[in-house]
Amino acid sequence: MELKSKQVSIRRLSDSLGQSTMASGITVKSSRELDLMHEAGRITGLTLLTLRDSIAVGMTTRELDVIAERQIREMGAIPAFKGYGRAPGRRGFPGTLCVSINNEIVHGIPGDRVISEGDVVGLDLGAIMGGLYGDSALTVAVGEVSDDVRAQMETGRAALFAGIALVRAGNRIGDVSAAIQAEIERRGIYGIVREYVGHGIGRQLHEEPQVPNFSSGAPGALLRPGMAIAIEPMVNLGTKATKVLRDDWTVVTADGLPSVHYEHTVIVTEGEPLITTKVE
Repeated sequence: MELKSKQVSIRRLSDSLGQSTMASGITVKSSRELDLMHEAGRITGLTLLTLRDSIAVGMTTRELDVIAERQIREMGAIPAFKGYGRAPGRRGFPGTLCVSINNEIVHGIPGDRVISEGDVVGLDLGAIMGGLYGDSALTVAVGEVSDDVRAQMETGRAALFAGIALVRAGNRIGDVSAAIQAEIERRGIYGIVREYVGHGIGRQLHEEPQVPNFSSGAPGALLRPGMAIAIEPMVNLGTKATKVLRDDWTVVTADGLPSVHYEHTVIVTEGEPLITTKVE
């Protein structure tokens, strides 16, 4: 899909927007907020590319986390995930980066685990600039993986962009969800995760609306220029069923088979969808 220049598209959209407003509980961003989301997304995307190019057999997941935090802070932003979810009786997320390996779907905690040949590594990252968020994820194959896993990774990427193509003013969230599901199902028999979905994004990491990766049959919220959503298909090689490990964060496949995860932050414009976290 051919996209317009981000900065030009944001500027044109910004010219038509003043202060942020609410539409059915969903924020429509102001011009200043859109500019900050563009920068937060750019930093998130660039940091993910650094991680993708840095990952190697023998590294620990903590080493990747150190790289992520250093780059985000050097670029003038704040890590979005560090401390996220802190509440009475629950510790906040301890890392800058979610690192989910093989059968881990999302929210893997960085630590002493060593990356091995043949691992499938999901990298999920967010950054805050001036109080506005960017959020993105990708999956990396370390060395050689099976043809089935390669096809699974391509399915996840294709599903992400199938959903993004429907992020247009006048469409509904249900259109986005249906496009993601259709793209996955036309490529094979996969488990589409139900419990964890995409979301609105702006001054909070998670805002309304929820963006499922499957069709619920409901039309969902109407998309308007200035809204922003994070689309993030999670595609399992086997069952869609999940479970959470005893660390209270890491989500894994119930059958132990691999999962892949891809995500971009997308702004609704008057025309083409604008991906703030896409930097190449």
